[in-house]
Amino acid sequence: MGQPESRESPGAEQLELPPGQRLQRGWPVTHYGPVPKFKPDRWEFRVFGATADGDKHCWNHEEFTALPFDSVVADLHCVTKFSMQGAEWGGVLAREVLALAPPAPQVTHVMVWAEYGFSSNLRLSDFASDRTVFATHEGGELLTAEHGFPVRLVVPHLYAWKGPKWVRGIEYMTADRRGFWEERGYHNIGDPWREQRYSYQEEPGEGPEL
Repeated sequence: MGQPESRESPGAEQLELPPGQRLQRGWPVTHYGPVPKFKPDRWEFRVFGATADGDKHCWNHEEFTALPFDSVVADLHCVTKFSMQGAEWGGVLAREVLALAPPAPQVTHVMVWAEYGFSSNLRLSDFASDRTVFATHEGGELLTAEHGFPVRLVVPHLYAWKGPKWVRGIEYMTADRRGFWEERGYHNIGDPWREQRYSYQEEPGEGPEL
């Protein structure tokens, strides 16, 4: 997203926040709608759409949690203007999913799908960041249901709504389209360092072609 490299370091993150943000002690619960009930025997993570091989790729909960586990220390910036600094997110890196289920060459965006049909669109370059993680843990502990258990996506360089809770799958797309909050007036990209909160702020080329 063109952030200065210094913002990637823990020391620098402690020195500044994106414009309009305030430091939050603790981790508030924010979401739209009810908390879904986890049913492990029915849970499935899917990668579908424009995959390189044309097939859908699926993991049940046991298989998904057996994928390589990595940790990312990163901030969480909520569009409601609070920021949580230096959180340790543990889980499966997005680049691991991309390696296991590659997108077709023409893919430019992904749609992240979550429980109740919730969705959020991302540019493939944002999704492929080496800091984007399907988090199952925070601070060494399993996520609580209220914070997205069993899996939430964390995209540290974007506002937190771009990384939904209760993720169930990824759709590879060859053209952009808006997700749930993006259809309701939120910015299509959501870079907190550029304070991209709302769709009226979008510059030409930042939203889907009409």
